[in-house]
Amino acid sequence: MTRRLGDGTLVIATHNAGKLKEIAALLAPYGPQCVSAGALGLPEPAETGTTFVENALIKARAAAEASQLPSLADDSGLSVAALGGRPGVYTADWAERQWFEGEPGRDWYMAMGKVEGLLQAHGPDADRACWFSCVLAIAWPDGESAVYEGRVEGTYAWPPRGTMGFGYDPVFVPAGRDVTFAELPSEEKQSMSHRADAFRKLVAEQFGA
Repeated sequence: MTRRLGDGTLVIATHNAGKLKEIAALLAPYGPQCVSAGALGLPEPAETGTTFVENALIKARAAAEASQLPSLADDSGLSVAALGGRPGVYTADWAERQWFEGEPGRDWYMAMGKVEGLLQAHGPDADRACWFSCVLAIAWPDGESAVYEGRVEGTYAWPPRGTMGFGYDPVFVPAGRDVTFAELPSEEKQSMSHRADAFRKLVAEQFGA
């Protein structure tokens, strides 16, 4: 039988206030009291995995061990068919600026340009099929864990369009639509996103909803 979360404190293994707000809102109807790893002063573990599942589990297990509370982490990214699934688990790394490129941080336009450059190198008939993946991992202090995977299919567009998204949203056109994620209202995007897909599976198993 699958272990279930109660209505007590759930650590969200992130130091990103925006991500905490988004996840807490999704879980609000089901009872858990969400607090971030950042608010608890927990260290950020090195994401040394080579898959979304591995990295999500690394973060969830580190937070659960440090806090002695159930913890939830996510790992997500964009994969492009013609690039053999890259950038995939290294999605955020492709946006990292080097010291000689300016202030440290992430430049998502630069990352989108890297992908487009590689696609153009494949020629005009390059397969632009792509997909966003999201893995949600729950870990308990005793080592037990559960994993939920979500995915949304789409096409890589160029040039980027829209201002309402983040990351690679301006170049991702979800299947069956002709606008990018960054051109969709937040509520509409969230209803069809990879994270929403993963959360539906988590909620169904953990809360029977």
